Amino acid sequence: MSKNYTTPVTVTNTRREFLRKLGLSAAVLPFLANLPSLAAAEGEPRKQRLIIMFSPDGIVPSTFWPDQEGESFTLKESLKPLEPFRNRTLLLHGVCDRVRGDGDNHMRGIGCLLTGAELFPGNIQGGSDTPAGWSSGISIDQEIKNYLQQDAATRTRFGSLEFGVLVPERADTWTRMAYAGPNKPISPINSPYQMFNKLYGRAKDQEIFKSVLDDLQDDLNRVRSQVSTEDRQILEEHTTLVREMEHDLQQANNKDIGHAVPVLEPGVRADNDNIPQISKLQIDLLVNSFAADFARVATLQYTNSVGQARFRWLGIEDGQHDLSHKPDSDADAQEKLTRINKWYCEQLAYLAKRLADTPEPGGSGSLLDNTLIVWTNELGQGNSHTLDNIPFVLVGNGLGFKMGRSLSYPKVAHNRLLMSLAHGMGHQISRFGNPDFCGDGPLPNLTV
Repeated sequence: MSKNYTTPVTVTNTRREFLRKLGLSAAVLPFLANLPSLAAAEGEPRKQRLIIMFSPDGIVPSTFWPDQEGESFTLKESLKPLEPFRNRTLLLHGVCDRVRGDGDNHMRGIGCLLTGAELFPGNIQGGSDTPAGWSSGISIDQEIKNYLQQDAATRTRFGSLEFGVLVPERADTWTRMAYAGPNKPISPINSPYQMFNKLYGRAKDQEIFKSVLDDLQDDLNRVRSQVSTEDRQILEEHTTLVREMEHDLQQANNKDIGHAVPVLEPGVRADNDNIPQISKLQIDLLVNSFAADFARVATLQYTNSVGQARFRWLGIEDGQHDLSHKPDSDADAQEKLTRINKWYCEQLAYLAKRLADTPEPGGSGSLLDNTLIVWTNELGQGNSHTLDNIPFVLVGNGLGFKMGRSLSYPKVAHNRLLMSLAHGMGHQISRFGNPDFCGDGPLPNLTV
């Protein structure tokens, strides 16, 4: 037990009991999450977390995949932002989406990416002869979430959180990758305002953003007087981040408007040129939600399959999907696509850094030490629409995989990787998605 309490707090106290005894508002409960001295019991197992990050339209293989295997590999241009995390990165080449059936490869690419299951027949016509509908299975993030939520020791307030960055509001097979079950796509939350509201439940409109912390100052001061020095530091870090988030969101809302907007209409901030700002806000909220133990599973989806974002902040006016269709011989398109994927990788690196810079509340190391980020895509390459060599870039720790390597597999089904993620989170499933692609079990060599 930590020392230096003004008034001792026993580990048998739950956080809600602590609130009741001090007469505190329940609104302060999110700020008490993960304070070590308010843990329900000693000796709790290490928390494990999983983030799946998606970007669309394939990659440029020649500027993405290392030429070497094993621990001695060189990061190429698309992956250079991961250099500070090279020894915590695991690159998996040769993992393929074997799922076929209805729909075109963009549709199957995103719809089967996390489910490993075929799309239902439907009326959404893509670039193939057969239209398709939603996926016929649950996605691995939701499978793992359901597993964790069944146990009080791993249950969290939300279970999972789905973040979006300019994901279209229209719901179709190209825009959804997470599924609560067959025919049950999950819409990500695009707006940082809406995600902030979900996490803290206070901001009914922009006018009361400032009240989230202001209204709790008396309660927070009483908490500070009752907990350890270590807990006070964690509490201060948490409240500081929330204050900074409030400021960022308020500034973003007022930019170029000239007056405060009392109600944020859906889609107001969904602007192409705001993608970098939205990305940063969503990543900061994601890290904060993990630090507060609101969830242990999250997805972060950038745009959508067949995404047409225009990366004007990189000097690129072309739509991403249009560029992805250019042939390999088009050097200009290949260079632009490399810069685009490098930008996505920079977002991954920023997420990893934020996790690495955040101490594990109540434990040792950082959040990154207990979190695995999986960055992936619906295609291996855009101009060929191949479902072979789907990019899977793993960063962090948390699941017991041996990092700091580049591995190459002989065209294995990605269902086996999805099973490996479940096993790493303690969920010992024997199949996932289409059982025809699960016979050999989880991928070998991940933990050796």
